[in-house]
Amino acid sequence: MDIGISDKDRERIAKGLSHLLADSYALYLKTHGFHWNVTGPMFNTLHLMFMEQYTEQWTALDLIAERIRALGHPAPASYAQFSKLASISEETGTPDAQEMIRQLVAGQEAVARTARKLFPTVDKASDQPTADLLTQRLQVHEKTAWMLRSLLGGEAPGDTPRASRRKGK
Repeated sequence: MDIGISDKDRERIAKGLSHLLADSYALYLKTHGFHWNVTGPMFNTLHLMFMEQYTEQWTALDLIAERIRALGHPAPASYAQFSKLASISEETGTPDAQEMIRQLVAGQEAVARTARKLFPTVDKASDQPTADLLTQRLQVHEKTAWMLRSLLGGEAPGDTPRASRRKGK
């Protein structure tokens, strides 16, 4: 394969994108589950907001996986692979609406960090298509985190618990 990016750089980029795909999938599952299970006075608002978010995330999963494939590597496609690669842990219970929002803020921020970490590798390889994809993902995740954070009212961005981050990642 000769697309102007070395084999080694394509492998590094695909590995980083695989982590982004896994984090994005973990966030998608969490958001969709919260859409199904949210309750309380903000039910309708959150139910619709979460649906909008998981629908956008579903589309993004395909874009990220297809970029990995365009670089000549297989995209991770199993729960086992996603679990190994993701920095976002799954939610096994049904938290209240406020905790759902907090976890989604933390998840959006985690995906943004994962995307941002890949920029130096992508820039070094002059991989503009991946840089564009990362920029688009950052715009979506940072805006969504801000919108969710705004629902928490008085909580400052630094007050958001990192409940959805795995220890050591």
